[in-house]
Amino acid sequence: MTGTLVLAGTPIGDLADAPPRLAEELAGADVVAAEDTRRLRRLTQALGVTPKGRVVSYFEGNESARTPELVQELLGGARVLLVTDAGMPSVSDPGYRLVAAAVEQDIRVTAVPGPSAVLTALALSGLPVDRFCFEGFLPRKAGERLSRLREVAGERRTLVYFEAPHRLDDTLAAMAEVFGADRRAAVCRELTKTYEEVRRGPLAELARWAAEGVRGEITVVVEGAPETGPEELDAEELVRRVRVREEAGERRKEAIAAVAAEAGLPKRVVFDAVVAAKRAAG
Repeated sequence: MTGTLVLAGTPIGDLADAPPRLAEELAGADVVAAEDTRRLRRLTQALGVTPKGRVVSYFEGNESARTPELVQELLGGARVLLVTDAGMPSVSDPGYRLVAAAVEQDIRVTAVPGPSAVLTALALSGLPVDRFCFEGFLPRKAGERLSRLREVAGERRTLVYFEAPHRLDDTLAAMAEVFGADRRAAVCRELTKTYEEVRRGPLAELARWAAEGVRGEITVVVEGAPETGPEELDAEELVRRVRVREEAGERRKEAIAAVAAEAGLPKRVVFDAVVAAKRAAG
């Protein structure tokens, strides 16, 4: 009999948010893989439990090397509990590699649901929640960040991002440039903690606020793109948008696909417009 991999959500701020099953799993697992063993120790002390099993670190730096070791434990029948510093494993945190490896070996994978910064921020944002997409962290370099934002400029679902506090003002300014200064957004800071704050407003206004300096864990929620009709963009405008993206470093194929998504048009329509413009230019 193979063992079971348990993904457990941990509090994103207030330790009182820990689900009762988390304490049970921490006490009974054969192996506890933690992103930070020191933070795990604080959590177990707060919950009044002592892990009976072996505690090992499992973070970005050793994830690739430690995954085979944990898979062997699972194949030997162990119950392995995976916890990260906050929230659900695999969601911008270690976990994906181990889950994929366990699934490949037909090992049972289950979860202890827990707090999520993504869903908490989304619910508090005041923006549409019926359809959304999680984009994780944006690239640190300005050019790559702009390119990534342009990829979703026409996305109509609400967007959710994580961001470091010292990059928040640059990120919001880039969002205002790509999505539009008036696009609604919410910056959720220190969720469930003592100094929790949700700041709502247009992207340009939020960028000016963030320029004064912001601290804490940050989740940004951005309103999706407004509905646009294909008739609003003529061939000349389609070609212009593709050219702008190419000048920013995107390959033509990617630029055409992105512009087509923004305009709600088949990629072939944008491609034909680009080809026609090239022929006209000689």
